[in-house]
Amino acid sequence: MLPHEKELVERLKNEPFALIGINTDPDLDAFKERCKKENVSWRNSWQGSTSGPLCRAWGVTSYPTIYVLDHKGVIRYQNVRGPAMDQAVDRLLAEMKAEKEKEAKSGGK
Repeated sequence: MLPHEKELVERLKNEPFALIGINTDPDLDAFKERCKKENVSWRNSWQGSTSGPLCRAWGVTSYPTIYVLDHKGVIRYQNVRGPAMDQAVDRLLAEMKAEKEKEAKSGGK
């Protein structure tokens, strides 16, 4: 998935978009080395195991688990990959832009 994630981050670098990774590998040094080797440029959280606090809070039970949230923090898509992930993100960005335009036209009301 890394090549696709890199493409997505690069394509959307000027958009209000963030990719956040959660890693459960037990070895922190190996995790850091892999991120460096793979040129991972987005935020990542190392949890050390599948029972880490973020995994428990988000109810992650299998890997990889993908959540796509909208600009209000609402999970709108789950476990979309490849082109389906691109479509989900693009759709949410378009919705957000349309909402902001509508607010601007109505004077923010």
